[in-house]
Amino acid sequence: MPDTFEKYFETNRQTWNEKVNIHAGSAFYDMEGFKKGATSLNQFEIDALGDVSGKSLLHLQCHFGQDTLSWSRMGARCTGVDISENAIELARKLASELEQDASFVCCNVLDTSLHVKEVFDIVFTSYGVIGWLPDLQPWANMIAERLRPGGTFYLVEFHPIVWMFDYLEKEPVIRYGYHQKEAIYEEYQGTYADTDSSMISKEYGWNHGLGEVVSSLTKAGLKIEYLQEYDTSPYEIFPNLIKNKEGMFEMSEKLYPLLFSVKATR
Repeated sequence: MPDTFEKYFETNRQTWNEKVNIHAGSAFYDMEGFKKGATSLNQFEIDALGDVSGKSLLHLQCHFGQDTLSWSRMGARCTGVDISENAIELARKLASELEQDASFVCCNVLDTSLHVKEVFDIVFTSYGVIGWLPDLQPWANMIAERLRPGGTFYLVEFHPIVWMFDYLEKEPVIRYGYHQKEAIYEEYQGTYADTDSSMISKEYGWNHGLGEVVSSLTKAGLKIEYLQEYDTSPYEIFPNLIKNKEGMFEMSEKLYPLLFSVKATR
C-alpha cells in the first residue's frame, strides 16, 4: 500500500484507540451482558456460517473482539486482527477473563499475511469495515491467501448507497460519489456507539461499490456463492430509521438497501 495512505491509517488508528474505552462502557456494546454470555453476533452471519464448531476462523477488523469471542463460544478456533493496539489489549483481556482460546493480532488488516501465516476454514468480517480501505484488491488478495482451499469467506456490510450521504448535516444529504476514489474526511463529536461522548472522531474513509467488492474477490480467485441486499439493519446508526416487529431497523419508505452480504469460497 502506498506510503501516501499511511497518514490516513495513522489518523484512523488514533481515533479507534480513543474509541475503545468509550465503546467498552457503552450500552451499544453491552459489555455486562456479553460477559454473562450474550452473543454479539447477528442472525445474518449466524445463518450464513452455520455450525462453526471445530473450524478455524479469522476475524478481520475485530475491534475489541466481541464477535471473535462469540464465534469462539460457538466452538470455532479464532484469531482476530485489528489496527488498534488498545482494542487488541482489551480483546486479549476478555479472552482470558472468559476463558476462551482465541488469539489476537495488532496490525493494519492489509498487512495480515505478514503477521498471520495460518490458513483458515473461515474468514469473516462485518459492519463498517471496507470503508477504511482505499483499495479493495490488496484486501481481497490477503483474504485468498489466508483461506484454505474450499474455505469460506463471509462479509456482511452496510450498503454503499448509505455512504453517499453526509450525516453531519441536520438532514442527511447526498454528497459523495458511489464510485468516488478520493478519501472522505470527517470530524465530529462522539461515536456511533455513544453520540454524547466528548471525544472528537477524526476519520478517513473510502467508498466502494458492489461491483468493486465482487470483482476484487473474483480477481483474487474466490468463487462468489451469493451477493444479497437487505432493507433492514440490526443497528440504528443512521438517521430516521424505524424499528420493525422483528426488532430490526429500516427506512419507512425502503428507498434503498441498508446492508449487503457476500459469501464466497476459495
